[in-house]
Amino acid sequence: MKYVYTAVFTPEENGYNVDFPDIPGCYTCGDDIADALHMAQDVLNLTLCDLEDDKKPIPPASKQRDIQVKDEQFTSIITADTKAYRKFCEERAVKKTLTLPGWLNARAERANINFSGILQEALKKHLHIQE
Repeated sequence: MKYVYTAVFTPEENGYNVDFPDIPGCYTCGDDIADALHMAQDVLNLTLCDLEDDKKPIPPASKQRDIQVKDEQFTSIITADTKAYRKFCEERAVKKTLTLPGWLNARAERANINFSGILQEALKKHLHIQE
């Protein structure tokens, strides 16, 4: 699903706060305008995915001109594509911390073992995943 919402950006001492007036609880912040825009798109996608997963209604989007802002605030249109976002989240690498006996770690390092590759292969085999 594709969505378009207006975000309100509030300049702060250390960056920007971002709020989506049409979606309760959908807010974020960023260190600068580029970071705030990136974070706004991320939180919008995440919030809409949660609403879809919970089968809750998606709030209608207000027109940008109908969103009231205060002195230094400004608005920006933010787009979300929950289908693309879900695909991105499924394919991105996730860092995991694990524990090995010291002797096994030392031998694997001496053998130039790719820990991530071996773990992925073992998990796929264990879960009966074929590619």
